[in-house]
Amino acid sequence: MPIVEILFYAFSVVLIAAATAVITTRNPVHSALFLVLAFFTSAALWMLLEAEFLAIVLVVVYVGAVMVLFLFVVMMLDINLAPLQEGFTRYLPAGIIVALAMAAEFLLVLWAKDRVGLDAFPAPERHAADYSNTAELGERMYTQFLLPFEVAGVILLVAIIAAATLTLRRRPGVKTQSPSRQVAVRREDRVRLVSMKAEKRDG
Repeated sequence: MPIVEILFYAFSVVLIAAATAVITTRNPVHSALFLVLAFFTSAALWMLLEAEFLAIVLVVVYVGAVMVLFLFVVMMLDINLAPLQEGFTRYLPAGIIVALAMAAEFLLVLWAKDRVGLDAFPAPERHAADYSNTAELGERMYTQFLLPFEVAGVILLVAIIAAATLTLRRRPGVKTQSPSRQVAVRREDRVRLVSMKAEKRDG
């Protein structure tokens, strides 16, 4: 077996294990860290598929920025783990149904592939050495898939605003600032001018 296939299966096992740990770990911080591992492993798989640009973007954007935001939100929210554990048990049947549906789809794809033969699923053709997958991705993203790209951007923007809003909630015992009151302050409310006689120093 070639080394590329060995690495592919090894990284796939790690990715599946990390993704499973994300949804089964009870500590939200641990789940976020396992998600970082899943991102790194996905980037390694994309490197094996010669999609270097996507791999670098996944590491820089999601691991370097989005996951840091997630960790800050999780730590600042001070999440109570008891309701999370109750919700995990409550939604477990729905999660099992979704997992079985995904597994059934995967098995159907494999069954169809064996039924019609391998010729119906040809391997991607090799490109020249000067081929740029970054240019190809940009051309398709901003022409053929422009609308889905814009919709994904709006959804991510809404998620960022919601995360920032959740961190700004008021909690007892925590001092907060009111920007509107700070801007509306007047000099007369903060500064008092006192008239004093000048003192003459002896000598």
